[in-house]
Amino acid sequence: MSDSPVNLSRGLPETVLRAAPHAWREELETALAEREPAARLAALQGVAARRPRFLDAWAALAGNATSPVESYAYARVGYHRGLDALRGAGWRGTGYVRFVHPTNRGFLRCLGALRAAAAAIGEADEEDRCRLFLVQLDPTWPDWDPSPVEARP
Repeated sequence: MSDSPVNLSRGLPETVLRAAPHAWREELETALAEREPAARLAALQGVAARRPRFLDAWAALAGNATSPVESYAYARVGYHRGLDALRGAGWRGTGYVRFVHPTNRGFLRCLGALRAAAAAIGEADEEDRCRLFLVQLDPTWPDWDPSPVEARP
């Protein structure tokens, strides 16, 4: 028997994205406060155009889109920008990205919106892939998706 300590792993690594600057969140809150849907969508588009790395803006756009195809496009952009952000935060394709961390929610909402939009346009394979990916990233992910329009933690 060895006197060497046993190194017990705590499981898969967990990635937590950095918080967006406060000014970006304020811009998003202002855009979401627009009462008229077309004005809200235009304001959200402005936020995403000025802050293309702001995942919560893409999730809000997906949730405020006027059609499933439009939602799909916004969600897909947010999803890919989110993968870039995750890789920049050290994620290497495995491990948890949990919804409990408010800074991860923009990415997870984009992925959830992509799943919902894929279902709406009849992309069953992509819907299944997105659902599986959500559960792999956060095993506590519910079968239903929190509304992607909700940008507030």
